[in-house]
Amino acid sequence: MASVAGDGDSPAADVTVPATLGVRIRHERQAAGLTVRKLAARIRVSPSLISQIERGRATPSVATLWAIATELGLPVGDLFSDAEAALGTASCMPVQSRQTRTSITLAGGVRWERLTPGPDHDVDFIYVVYPVGSESCASDALSQHGGKEYGYVVDGELGVQLGFDEYTLRAGDSISFDSQRPHRLWAIGNEPAVAVWTVVNRRGDDRSALLHGEPAE
Repeated sequence: MASVAGDGDSPAADVTVPATLGVRIRHERQAAGLTVRKLAARIRVSPSLISQIERGRATPSVATLWAIATELGLPVGDLFSDAEAALGTASCMPVQSRQTRTSITLAGGVRWERLTPGPDHDVDFIYVVYPVGSESCASDALSQHGGKEYGYVVDGELGVQLGFDEYTLRAGDSISFDSQRPHRLWAIGNEPAVAVWTVVNRRGDDRSALLHGEPAE
């Protein structure tokens, strides 16, 4: 797993995504009664990609992981759980120490570190690092999901595309937007972009509600 360039003061426990995440996704997909082909069709990727991710042979992009989590009705924080069990780092304490928070690294080396001590179904609260040249998804495949996003850039420059509009966020800048608006994030320049990212009310996504037998809002 790639380390966080330019962020030496964040020694989060490293977790290899293919070794832990694929098993969890397969379990949740089967529990939801979805075939590989059906899940792939719903999030508009190839069945081969889903199969490769579940078998630990491919790493999902940020956008693909958001789509999978949304389709399966999972908070992103839940996807750290299997890794925590293996590391023995799960905690019921209110404070999440910098030294013990777990992380996962996605396609392109994009790194997520969960900032809550355990999974939280009300919010995804994540420390994110976009290495030089990395992006959440391709420019022709913008991401959409339920909820509202709030981001604060700690270091570097982060590009954010919302529909046809593009913004450059520098250290100290912040942004908020409806997650159902097509969007994309990427690192700008020759340094990693580091940010704190929060997504609330992802359970408001109609797809998540239907999977749990709840009426769509």
